[in-house]
Amino acid sequence: MSATLLDGNAVALAIRSEVRPAVDRLTARAGRPPGLALVLVGDDPASHLYVGSKLKSAGESGLFADVHRLPANASLDELLTLVDRLNQSPIHDGILVQSPLPAAMGPDAERRVFDAIAPDKDVDGFHPLNVGKLVQERATLVACTPSGVIELLDRSHIQIAGKRAVVIGRSDIVGKPMALLLLHRHATVTVCHSRTPDLPAVCREADILVAALGKPAFVTREFVKPGATVIDVGTTRVDDAQTIARLFAPGTKRRIAFEKRGALVLGDVHPEVEEVAGALTPVPGGVGPLTIALLLKNTLRAAEARLG
Repeated sequence: MSATLLDGNAVALAIRSEVRPAVDRLTARAGRPPGLALVLVGDDPASHLYVGSKLKSAGESGLFADVHRLPANASLDELLTLVDRLNQSPIHDGILVQSPLPAAMGPDAERRVFDAIAPDKDVDGFHPLNVGKLVQERATLVACTPSGVIELLDRSHIQIAGKRAVVIGRSDIVGKPMALLLLHRHATVTVCHSRTPDLPAVCREADILVAALGKPAFVTREFVKPGATVIDVGTTRVDDAQTIARLFAPGTKRRIAFEKRGALVLGDVHPEVEEVAGALTPVPGGVGPLTIALLLKNTLRAAEARLG
């Protein structure tokens, strides 16, 4: 048995093809395109890469997007001042502050920044007002990655209603909103974490298993019920040759890619799960492209709500 790979790239392309004409219609009606402000603090290479990708995707979809940069030694107050200015901006409908923030800003910096973004511009869906609306199933702006997972399941014709779903991870960004979205779609949902006893046994009950814990290859075949749908949200850069050798045989495509590049991006799901699962998201090419597609869709929604 070999799992069907769920093509996140294809679904993201379909979503973006729907966003573009809606953006064009709104632009013609409002006299300006939906606007997205991307805020980047510091010099983290991965963050620069992510912001560049979002900027490019926004432009291709007809949105106006720009990047607002602060140095790594910027204070939290400087960042909050920038966010406040963007809250007042007439040309920005959405604001995204790229994570992670520099450690020097303090352990509660991200929470304070999420709280400071105007709820109607919170295209990440992290503001407590939007989270509260999500709990009540009336949110307009919902966290992009969990929303992308739902889109992927729907467009891959995978039934959610009546199924048992297990989410590994309880983060505010993925785990909790993912569980709520599945619950709203009438799944029976269990949320697991580091203190869940006999984690593999709990996960084996799942028809839909979502791994969002940030530990490469953590979810092995013993976690997976045969035929289950497995959604891998993890993205961890691995440059340890011993780890790669343990996961991928000589001559395989991913082993060759590692030998060429010196690193691979791995998900939370072990490669052997492909032999057990009924459907599986690859890394890369699974959930990742959907996060950006839903960011564009959220920016359009925010602009529609603001511009009427």
